[in-house]
Amino acid sequence: MLNRLPADERRAQLIESALAIAEQRGVASVTVRAVAEEAGVSLGVVHYCFESKEALLAAMGQALVLQLSESLRVAFGQVRHAPQLVGVTGLRELLHIGLSAMWPILEETPDRQLLTYEITALSLRHRAGGAQHAGEIANEQYRIMDDEAAGFFEECARMAKVRWLEPVESVSRFALAVLDGLVLRWLVDRDGEAMIAALDDLVRVVADKATEA
Repeated sequence: MLNRLPADERRAQLIESALAIAEQRGVASVTVRAVAEEAGVSLGVVHYCFESKEALLAAMGQALVLQLSESLRVAFGQVRHAPQLVGVTGLRELLHIGLSAMWPILEETPDRQLLTYEITALSLRHRAGGAQHAGEIANEQYRIMDDEAAGFFEECARMAKVRWLEPVESVSRFALAVLDGLVLRWLVDRDGEAMIAALDDLVRVVADKATEA
């Protein structure tokens, strides 16, 4: 007999089942039937929780955004344990601590990172087709990443006693755009050494956007 879970727990279970399918076989493989089989429930249960496949895909995107946000928060939080580092040189060290802490998380979850790009691209396709709600997934993904990154850069500047030469929102947008490209390139060639070297370059470029307070 099927265990009766609260609606929010059942939705979370179905979303994770859908993400598991997408990681293994791609987003195109996510169907209501496949999710039902993966979760061990009836088709009716999936239809009850999600009115359409598009609604399920939107929920998957939201779940990925929340997971990504938590990963960023954990990585960037490493700077709070750093020794006292001041000036632009200190800022560079703090940036290196936070950005380097992201690398093991990325390296351990390549399929999840690839899925994030797939969901973003799918969201943009839906938006181009007029499905505004599904299209908001990409906007929300980048809004959350921008917020987490801006908070990180503000904290680093405060700790190092420096100030940014341009709005911190511009700094975070630039850094995340570069990081996006670096991760995508790594997913292609899996060259970890090149990725680490590129992160070092990114740290230097971003630190040059600050000056002594």
